[in-house]
Amino acid sequence: MLNRREPLFWISLSCGLVVLAFITLPLVKMISGPTAATMRQTIVDPEVRRSIWLSLYTAGAAALIAVAIGTPFAYLLARRDFPGKKLVEGIIDLPIVIPHPVVGIALLSLVGRNFWVGRLLHELGVRLMGSVSGIIMVLTFVGLPFYLNAAREGFAGVSPRLEAVARSLGASGRQTFFLVTLPLAWRSLLAGIIMCCARAISEFGAVVIIAYHPMIAPVLIYERFESFGLKYSQPVAVWLIFLCLTLFLLLRLVSPAPRPAAR
Repeated sequence: MLNRREPLFWISLSCGLVVLAFITLPLVKMISGPTAATMRQTIVDPEVRRSIWLSLYTAGAAALIAVAIGTPFAYLLARRDFPGKKLVEGIIDLPIVIPHPVVGIALLSLVGRNFWVGRLLHELGVRLMGSVSGIIMVLTFVGLPFYLNAAREGFAGVSPRLEAVARSLGASGRQTFFLVTLPLAWRSLLAGIIMCCARAISEFGAVVIIAYHPMIAPVLIYERFESFGLKYSQPVAVWLIFLCLTLFLLLRLVSPAPRPAAR
């Protein structure tokens, strides 16, 4: 525990104030820019509402896909050690650190007609370029690591002894997972869903390469800024900030409480 008489306390406090100011001042400046009338006018604009809804819809779809394919994999990572596990975990985190346009180019090279996957999808009638499906693909790619990591930590926090007791009482592996493990880890899974959605909603660089149209909210903000300047893009950005802030408030509410430090 830091004592107020110690120099480290004042150094830590000063650094904290600098960090908070660095984060909040630009956001406060942006939020306080548009008038209430401008904000109301913006939210009733059909194009704005359509883009915000599309952002929510595609981010939600990406989160559902992450839950479907990520939950079993996260459980495996939490319960099993195997050769190359660290490499696998590193690969999972790659979408977090790869520059966003690189993600779009990588996905484009996969689903374009010059690669067999793209040709197969084209023959099956699946259209990803310039489509909602393409947006969902991109958002799943960038949001999946956040869900996987949160779910893995949640499952790792459930004692294997509880699962062993359930199995010793006659429960099958599936029953143990759904009746014991999942109820104990649900907060971490829900936190992962929210983080996946929040990350997906904010994506821009990869989306514009795969699907500039239909426009999600970040693309609309960029398009209005390029065409009309700050005055017309700022209100849309403020609404998007409010949306992201709501998601992170939900995240704080559902996140598991930190474990008390050992003494």
